[in-house]
Amino acid sequence: MSVQELFITNPPRSVAGWASLFDHHRLPVLADTAGTLEELREHEDVVDAHMLADAIVNDPLMTLKVLAHVAEMRRGREGSGAETVTEALVMIGIPPFFRAFAAPPVAEERLAALPEALQGFQSVLRRSHRAARFAIGFAVHRMDHDAPVIHEAALLHDFAELLLWLHAPALALEIERRQQAEPTLRTAVVQREVLNVELAELQHELMKNWRLPGLLISITHDRARATTPQVRNVMLAIRVARHSSDGWDNPALPDDLREIGELLQLSPEPTARLLQEIDSEE
Repeated sequence: MSVQELFITNPPRSVAGWASLFDHHRLPVLADTAGTLEELREHEDVVDAHMLADAIVNDPLMTLKVLAHVAEMRRGREGSGAETVTEALVMIGIPPFFRAFAAPPVAEERLAALPEALQGFQSVLRRSHRAARFAIGFAVHRMDHDAPVIHEAALLHDFAELLLWLHAPALALEIERRQQAEPTLRTAVVQREVLNVELAELQHELMKNWRLPGLLISITHDRARATTPQVRNVMLAIRVARHSSDGWDNPALPDDLREIGELLQLSPEPTARLLQEIDSEE
């Protein structure tokens, strides 16, 4: 069976139906991640959790795989016990990690014959990387002890959209085309028209099903009731990454800068300077 035959073309009618189509064991990872892990495998005896984490920390799909694996490994105990990739890797152990994650499927290979879908996937990935950089930059400025979790939350915030491009590229392209034809169309509305669900709902369901850390779920969830500094940190990082994706002249950015300044207790000029510094750290 070809990869194309495995693509989802008929959207399920419910969030539960969509969630049943995804298995964290079979999630593809980024090509760079797969290559780096294969190189580290050859030197397994000298590899430690921090070296592995450095290879994984910017890959939202591999991050999901590792956190979900630990949660499954510790099923029946209270919580997963790991809120970050490094903590998860320490729990797994180096040799068991390489056994569990041998030769993972590669995202870019899955979409190799679909250049439009690959471009869409990479666009979401770039936005996720920028959001994660803004998020940890804000968290470090705030001296938040949960900075690594905040980084993960921003990185994973759009993982359902990444999965849509990988597993249902025709549906993802239909959403993109409708929004390009009608720029004022709300994302949630067009998602429900095309997919029968909103991606935020699917993402929350998958995070619960895969038993990801509670703190990560709470600060990733767009509809979280508690607007804590951590949630605001992540949401503002996501917003500024979206609004500045095509440059810094988006009319929504002044409001973003004002709210970020309030969060960080900075005046407008230092806030703008900090954002430019973070954005140049790619």
